[in-house]
Amino acid sequence: MLISIIFLLIGFVLLILGGELLVRGAVRLAERAGMSQMLIGLTIVGFGTSAPELVASLEAALAGSPGIAWGNVVGSNLANSLLILGTASLIMPMAVARGPLWRDGGLALVITAILYYCASAGWVGMPMGIVFLMILIGYLIYAYISENRIMNAGDVPANMSLTEEHNMVLSILEEGDTAAGAKAAALEVTDTHLHDEQHWARSAAVLTAGIILIILGGRWLVSSAVDIASAIGMSEAVIGLTIIAIGTSLPELVTAIIAARKGASAVALGNILGSNLFNLLLIGGATATLAPATIPQELLSFGLPILLLSSIILLIFAATKYAISRIEGAILLFLYCAQILYNLVAL
Repeated sequence: MLISIIFLLIGFVLLILGGELLVRGAVRLAERAGMSQMLIGLTIVGFGTSAPELVASLEAALAGSPGIAWGNVVGSNLANSLLILGTASLIMPMAVARGPLWRDGGLALVITAILYYCASAGWVGMPMGIVFLMILIGYLIYAYISENRIMNAGDVPANMSLTEEHNMVLSILEEGDTAAGAKAAALEVTDTHLHDEQHWARSAAVLTAGIILIILGGRWLVSSAVDIASAIGMSEAVIGLTIIAIGTSLPELVTAIIAARKGASAVALGNILGSNLFNLLLIGGATATLAPATIPQELLSFGLPILLLSSIILLIFAATKYAISRIEGAILLFLYCAQILYNLVAL
């Protein structure tokens, strides 16, 4: 049991460190290849920061543990929407940009409803996974075109562009804050260090090291979680909803707290909404495509309905005066603690 806990913690560390290295290496290679900052932000950064969750879910699904795989997807989005945004809003009331709210938050709500319907009907498999991945590609194309149009028009105050969000993060991260985790590092897409002359081989080595660490971390994390679940009699779905989801969401939590402290909480909301979409479309789509499996009953009866309800509540709070107040943040945080307690006691 103790050995499993140690390897679980090591797995978390390797996933976070691997995610940071993967993003740094990929961004440097992309810049040297002439990709624009906006395209890097929409693709490389989005994929790289979801890599730990992606590998953890795929490892679990391929190992015959769909409860951990889908529990991680649902649990990560619950942590994003309730724990992270609730905590950030308590520190500083959160301003909301209308464009990302309805584009990213609205689409995430629709995809959550589709996933719940497909899971209830037993349609979670390769066809659904392929459709999710196609929606993701379409979303990235649409987001890139719309952001490019906004930037070319020179009118971005009301609808902060994705690129400006990434740039803004740089102004809220002090020197000592760069250890905030993979998410914070991933957002440093315009850091002047990225413009330093570096050899292709070095960037490729950093990227490769990140991939290796993520794979090792994912395997140790999943195998240890399965052992712990068996030892204490907890279902794999609950492990995925709680321990795995919280662990893989820690970088986003730290970054959101830093953003709130620096008075740039709107950045945290945009990043969380984008992360929710990547979790559903990329991780859910890849998991359903490569390792089709039935979603466990615990997620059908509780996890997915709570996620759907949380997505609706979040949109209502955010759309009210286009801000999330401290009281609303406290409600979100209370809902997260309540559902965690229910998971640990009742499921």
